[in-house]
Amino acid sequence: MDDAAIGGASDGELLAQHVAGDPHAFGEIVRRHRDRLWAVALRTLGDREEAADAVQDALVSAYRAAHTFRGQSAVTTWLHRITVNACLDRARKAASRRTSPVDDTERLEQLLEPHESAAAPAERGDLHRELLGALRTLPPEQRAALVLVDMQGYPVAEAAKVLDVPTGTVKSRCARGRARLLPLLSHLHPNGRGSVPSGGGRNRSQGTSVPPAAGPTDTDAVKGGGGRA
Repeated sequence: MDDAAIGGASDGELLAQHVAGDPHAFGEIVRRHRDRLWAVALRTLGDREEAADAVQDALVSAYRAAHTFRGQSAVTTWLHRITVNACLDRARKAASRRTSPVDDTERLEQLLEPHESAAAPAERGDLHRELLGALRTLPPEQRAALVLVDMQGYPVAEAAKVLDVPTGTVKSRCARGRARLLPLLSHLHPNGRGSVPSGGGRNRSQGTSVPPAAGPTDTDAVKGGGGRA
């Protein structure tokens, strides 16, 4: 498949071409979806290195498991499900091996790109760090649901497909997560009652927002089952 044909193909067609042996098709899928997968991973894990590793793990898994895709959901939903599962696995492992306090301030500072720190108002940077720090206090499943629905703007039904759980479970996880976050973030809301700030997306709500997470700039698309994304 030439470059023009690859660029005009749908995600499903590209995945089928990859399964058929096209060496370039999966790289185009990665190019199309890497930034959104990165944003989900970064906000779910709150750590740049862990997020990059999770996205790499997810893309390698997707590369190898492409033949199992049956088209029962969109390719992007399938990729997000694999990415969220990779994030949850890493979050659980991190929680089980954590034996001493982590300097969250130092690690959260690393989430801001240098140009973002210089260009964005200080209060936005502070908000971004506070929100990510508060998210890290939630159980991984609640964190993943809130990232998808409140920060990435996914409808509850679509988030349920990504997480592979009933819509009611997504709603309850979001509700419990918001209830735990409100006391930590209430001072950020103009009327003092608090809300979970959104990071943009299809369900973006009124109120304070955080700057969108920047995609990785030092990693390459997965090709041939290897590389970083």
